[in-house]
Amino acid sequence: MVSYDIQALGPHRCLLGESPLWHPDEQQFYCVDIPGKQVLRWRAGADAPDVFAQDSEPACIAAREGGGLVVARRDGLWALDTADGQMQRLAAPPYDPARQRYNDGKPDAAGRFWIGALSDAREPEASLYRVDASGAQAQLGGIVTSNGLAWSPDGRWIYRSDTKAHTVWRHAFDVAAGRLGDAQEFARFTPRAADQPLSTYGGRPDGAAVDESGAYWVAMFEGKRLLRYAPSGELLEGIALPVRCPTMPAFGGADRRTLFITTASDKRPADELAQEPWAGAVLTLRVDVPGLPANRCRL
Repeated sequence: MVSYDIQALGPHRCLLGESPLWHPDEQQFYCVDIPGKQVLRWRAGADAPDVFAQDSEPACIAAREGGGLVVARRDGLWALDTADGQMQRLAAPPYDPARQRYNDGKPDAAGRFWIGALSDAREPEASLYRVDASGAQAQLGGIVTSNGLAWSPDGRWIYRSDTKAHTVWRHAFDVAAGRLGDAQEFARFTPRAADQPLSTYGGRPDGAAVDESGAYWVAMFEGKRLLRYAPSGELLEGIALPVRCPTMPAFGGADRRTLFITTASDKRPADELAQEPWAGAVLTLRVDVPGLPANRCRL
């Protein structure tokens, strides 16, 4: 494991931090707390975030072309005006919100919002959706927990995972048509055995990001680590983290060399949390290769 100078972004702790975003226009950092029903913004130099309270669980966010954010919540898609906090509904969800919710999502280079859902019942009934001005269309089904969305620097490949399946796939991607090719297995991890202690479990793939070299960075939930893979699938490095449940990395800062990592504290034993004071924090570290800038959503 490679050693980095890892810091916490202030004292704030999320229950389930997700969808870290360095806003390409505002040059400010955002993320969500899903069960906390909050969109959070850290202004430059601020120790505590601004809180945009939500009426439904916000799963992921994207910078909106023209300003503000698009927020994918259990109850559909919403536009958030980050100047005044006003919300405007854009679309209803394409699934039964009593059984599913949106989860991981990002816009592609054409501004379409790709969002995967998850099944509350942990059944393979969720889908990966492509959302544009014409609505949400399912592109892949049979998913339990959609995660790991990211594109290669040239936009010709898209990565995605099903966390429960412990597998990351990649697909050829036609950005003009917004269409996926066949799935290719990119990385596979060993599920935790029923009697296996957490200390020996490597984790399962959660959120991800890609840097300018094309390397794929993936957070290993319950694995206490972040992994970096070459486009060939070769493991380049592993980064040990001070928390067991990292959820997603994102690149930011003026040079896009600050790596922000959201983490979780929800549903964790009290004795374990006592040993992890940074559980639920946003972690930061500096890297050598800049990340790709966030695409803007055209909804």
